Amino acid sequence: MRAVVQRVDGASVVVAGETVGEIVGEGLCVLVGVTHDDTPEKAELLARKLWSVRILEAEKSCSDVNAPLLVISQFTLYGDARKGRRPTWNAAAGGAFAEPLVDEVVAQLRALGATVETGRFGADMRVSLTNHGPFTIVIDI
Repeated sequence: MRAVVQRVDGASVVVAGETVGEIVGEGLCVLVGVTHDDTPEKAELLARKLWSVRILEAEKSCSDVNAPLLVISQFTLYGDARKGRRPTWNAAAGGAFAEPLVDEVVAQLRALGATVETGRFGADMRVSLTNHGPFTIVIDI
């Protein structure tokens, strides 16, 4: 699993004009990509990392300050544009495999006590955020 994590001062995701997920104030906006060999165990590891990684203000984690997370599926994180002009998506898992694993990340975060908002899997989403820093990291599990 791969996550692009941004420290934000608010973020939202809109589908067809409707806000489907939104966090207000300090938190994390997390784009999650799934590849073919990912497992529920990797989803649990990612959730624990996201909840505990100390990248908020004053080196705090979401668990330290009960900060919310906006989790959005993002198959393009496994795109490969090294050859030619058109990326390939061979490393990205298909929706039937990936969606339950993204849902598992969200479920595990909630089980840890996190407030989690989400996008809508497979939808044409518009993501808006205020990146605080800017601060962006990539986490591979």
